[in-house]
Amino acid sequence: MAYILTIETATKNCSVALAKDNTTIALKEFAGEGYAHAEKLHVFIDEIINAAGISYTTLDAVAVSMGPGSYTGLRIGVSAAKGLCYALEIPLIALDTLEILARAVSIESGIIIPMIDARRMEVYSALFTPQYKKIGDTQAEVLTESSYNHIEEPLHLCGDGAAKFAGIATNANVCLHQDIIYPSAAQMAQMAFDKYKISDIVDVAYFEPYYLKDFIAGKKQL
Repeated sequence: MAYILTIETATKNCSVALAKDNTTIALKEFAGEGYAHAEKLHVFIDEIINAAGISYTTLDAVAVSMGPGSYTGLRIGVSAAKGLCYALEIPLIALDTLEILARAVSIESGIIIPMIDARRMEVYSALFTPQYKKIGDTQAEVLTESSYNHIEEPLHLCGDGAAKFAGIATNANVCLHQDIIYPSAAQMAQMAFDKYKISDIVDVAYFEPYYLKDFIAGKKQL
């Protein structure tokens, strides 16, 4: 039996869960208009541990969403995860943010396309089968009316960038899962446990989030 703390902070959703093997047994999350991760993340972690009636030393591993996503959000989540792993001397597991988002969609056929908003008409996206196998590479792409027109299978869109494409798409096979907006730690349990069983872990000292694009600081408004 393994207790794995899962942390997802790649978008506006600050999400923490506790998994017992491959099952989520406790969840705490908040998605606001701004990014409140710095204020809420460690509070949520404490609340999750206390609610489960365990101590930090009971944890067997920490799994963190590795990106792509918000530069600031990813830094906060990864820093917290690395700190816990270092202090507790337990392994760190890194999980693909887009796969976490895709796993909220349950379909029998078609293609799942999680989309994380990257401003204007750009999104971070990838294609997944109904079994959550990634097809091709993660992309930072600018959406157009004809994006994905080469795919004949039904397209199942999710994420905070999906509505932008659903509004302009000329592909008739587009289905928007509008209730699935942000990735959540609730979907990380199976992914984390699968990697834990085969010791698919990352180096706590050297691991960095997968930003996909270089960070560009916004100009201060005068």
